[in-house]
Amino acid sequence: MNRRRIFLFAQMLFREVRDAAVAFVALIFLAITFVLPQRLVVRTMGFLARVAGMRMPQLSRNGMYNLALAFPEKTEAERREILRQSWDNMGRTAAEYFFINGIWDYNPKSTRPGRIESSGEEIFAQLANDNKPAIILSAHLGNWELPMIAAEYHGLDSTALYARPRNRWIANMVSTRRRSAMNSLVMSGPGAMQRLARALESGTHLGLLIDQYFIGGPEIKMFGHTTAANPIFARLARLLECPVHMVRVIRLPEDRFRVELGEELILPRDSNGRVDITGSLQLAADVIEGWVREHPEQWLWVHRRWR
Repeated sequence: MNRRRIFLFAQMLFREVRDAAVAFVALIFLAITFVLPQRLVVRTMGFLARVAGMRMPQLSRNGMYNLALAFPEKTEAERREILRQSWDNMGRTAAEYFFINGIWDYNPKSTRPGRIESSGEEIFAQLANDNKPAIILSAHLGNWELPMIAAEYHGLDSTALYARPRNRWIANMVSTRRRSAMNSLVMSGPGAMQRLARALESGTHLGLLIDQYFIGGPEIKMFGHTTAANPIFARLARLLECPVHMVRVIRLPEDRFRVELGEELILPRDSNGRVDITGSLQLAADVIEGWVREHPEQWLWVHRRWR
């Protein structure tokens, strides 16, 4: 028993030291972002992620497996290039966390092009002024944090669901950066459904990323293959009868972005007139599949979407 306790203590100590070391490196990187030009930092992180990511065996295998399922018509070389660019997008997105507040410079009255293009201004205005709650769905494309920045810019009272990183030091850093740029945040886990329902009942706009595998979730199809989806948005829409929209971010050349907010989704209904859970998940997945087919290099391929 004593040996087991010593082993568990040593294991815990190793994880703590490792996590603290990773956080220290992240702090150094944060300090660098205040010295070097932001765009240089972002491009450098993209390059480093591209080089290092392709040398991570397990994650790269996940990515190539997913790409083979999604694009069987492409050659292995074409799929590998998509994965390289996906790593680049992840590296850039990670770097942009550190100055997420300063990215949004959209000004429809300006004659000078900024870093942000926006589509769906009328819908943003409608959501901000109709005094109703709404659910806004998105995916891990481009910089997937920008929709919450867009919501704040357009005056939407918003709440986002997020997964806390396992590294507690990094988790605190990320939460601090997010809270400085976004409105309310709800951590995923036990009780999250109830907290999100209360937020919607208060009239907020709920932001959800819905493109990852969800253990025990209803089965749907993506790229012709069965996967499991998180039913939380459909259950909330069914419970509260609130509108659902979808928003995506496209990464453009020269470190620019396009944010596109779509019209309200017409969710399928069951024979009793209630929102059909699985049908709604499939509808949203079909939209995301279309987005990914348009810009496959900007999606998070290393996630195990099909299992």
